[in-house]
Amino acid sequence: MSYWEHRKPVQRFRAVDIVEVARASVRLLDEGGLRALTLRSVAQQVGVAPASLYSRVESVDDLFDLALDTALADDPVMSESIRNADLPALMQAFFAHLMTHRWAGQVIGMRAPRGPAYLALSERMCVLLEQAGTPDPLGSAYRLSNLVIGASLTAPMAPDEKRIAIDPERAPTYARLHATHHISPHEILADGIAALLS
Repeated sequence: MSYWEHRKPVQRFRAVDIVEVARASVRLLDEGGLRALTLRSVAQQVGVAPASLYSRVESVDDLFDLALDTALADDPVMSESIRNADLPALMQAFFAHLMTHRWAGQVIGMRAPRGPAYLALSERMCVLLEQAGTPDPLGSAYRLSNLVIGASLTAPMAPDEKRIAIDPERAPTYARLHATHHISPHEILADGIAALLS
């Protein structure tokens, strides 16, 4: 169940600040990846006992939901892109966002994003696709999102992809093409977006 389906109300005067919890979760994920995010580590960051967090969240899954949406909402380039960018520029901005918050693509793979910032992104994608006359705007939005998420997850290995040779006896065509190919995650993504939108 998503945090957005069961938000807990504030139960006491001196309550745990959910925005502070969300931003602490983003910091921990940015610094240490998925394993760094625990109820204990967030409680330590915000200066409360771990048990106090249960007044606002049910589990670490809620922290992932909050961090994912807060990182997107706090990204000024994404906010501007959601309001004003065309679809290719919006997808490039989303790629840059996911490259900044390397854990976000992994979290999206585990938890469907349903927070307000991700809903605004999804809505904008669907509106732009519908305005363009796309026969299946939602399906196209899923394809574009999957392309961007996949590109962001694999982009860090691009230097190794070029550096590590391919055995020409095992994969002769791949080895020949690999030897002369210029690998650019940004260009590959741009070509993929263009192909999906054509």
